[in-house]
Amino acid sequence: MRLELHSAVGKEHARSLPLRPTTKNNDNAMKIESLPASSTAAVPGSPRRRSRAIALALLVLAAAGAGGYALLHKEAAPPAPVAGAPKKEPVFELSRRDIVHVEARALALTLPLSGSLTPLAQATVKSKVSGVVLATTVQEGMQVSEGQPIARLDDAEARARVAQQQAQLAEATARMAMAQKNQANSAALLKQNYIAQNAYDTSTNAVALAQAAVDAARAQLDLARIALADTVIRAPISGVVSRRHAQAGEKLAPDSPVFSIVDLKQLTLDAQVPASDIPRIKVGQEVQFRVDGFGERDFSGKVVRINPATEAGSRAMLVYIGVDNPDGLLRAGMFAKGEVVTDKSAPRPLLPVGAVRQEDGRDVVYRLDGGKVAALPVKLGLRNRDEGLVEALEGIDAGATVLAVPLEGIKPGSRVKLPDAAAAVADTPADAKHGKKG
Repeated sequence: MRLELHSAVGKEHARSLPLRPTTKNNDNAMKIESLPASSTAAVPGSPRRRSRAIALALLVLAAAGAGGYALLHKEAAPPAPVAGAPKKEPVFELSRRDIVHVEARALALTLPLSGSLTPLAQATVKSKVSGVVLATTVQEGMQVSEGQPIARLDDAEARARVAQQQAQLAEATARMAMAQKNQANSAALLKQNYIAQNAYDTSTNAVALAQAAVDAARAQLDLARIALADTVIRAPISGVVSRRHAQAGEKLAPDSPVFSIVDLKQLTLDAQVPASDIPRIKVGQEVQFRVDGFGERDFSGKVVRINPATEAGSRAMLVYIGVDNPDGLLRAGMFAKGEVVTDKSAPRPLLPVGAVRQEDGRDVVYRLDGGKVAALPVKLGLRNRDEGLVEALEGIDAGATVLAVPLEGIKPGSRVKLPDAAAAVADTPADAKHGKKG
């Protein structure tokens, strides 16, 4: 900014001339020019007058700058509301996680359990007689049938015993025949009074003793034959060989283990259940479980027995669950983890637990119809906290769309916007969705 000052000085008196500001738009310069000689006179070159002029010029410049700043930063005033215009109602936009479509199905209450699988039928085959193992016909993992020969012992000694007992039976039989002849002779002599009655009784007693000897010999022969048959060891049950205890060439004593066999067609899941939960367990309840190594495959069984005593240390009780295993996939000793169904309802509409709220001492859900929220009182039944579901006995039907969780600001009568996939269902009038005719 440039200030120009022109002054006129007379020969005798100096006149001070008033200043007139002139603003130039292009360079914002202010020019002070001298006025005619008729202006107020002052002492030329007075410092006081010069300071006042400069202050006045600065004041003018400050006012001009403030006006320009105000013009540059002036904001548009908000439009005045139109008198009598209705207030616009807000619309809440919902996501797919905010809503749920009610489905009707059975709700089950469950109790978690775990345990090991054991065969219902298993046996350790033992030798009934002593002898040397000549051969074994099966090995671990092989399937066997009931009565199938699985090992054979040396039977030479057993055959000799059979022959010996046969000879003793023959001797006893001959003695009996002799005793019977003597009795017959004694009877004839007694009839002719050639002998006394005492002699006849003696011959009769000899026949009875001979008959007892024959019976004893015959029994011993049967035992010898059984011992001979036991030299061939057979499978007592059908199943799979789990262990072989004896090898060919070993000498076995009576009751020595030879093989272990398990029947995998019927298994038992031995699960420990806390004593406090035992009142919920009943024979016949369904059990669903999974076994490591079979991925997401589910297996099923039923409670068949409940142990009446608690386990020492754990204060838990054993629950025995029968498991059918016709394909033999499950094996003994596998660890299973599942749940037992303690209660099960008929198919009814199910609601998320978070969708139910308390209003005026009653249970209600917020149903979405035609883009608006409506509060519906409901009567609840079974509740499964593990699945987060509750059974609706009255007040809501399958197919309805409700709020899954409480949302701030949404109340009965609020307008909502649903996701595209759900809008086609929820925007349908309630009468049309439930088949109501006018």
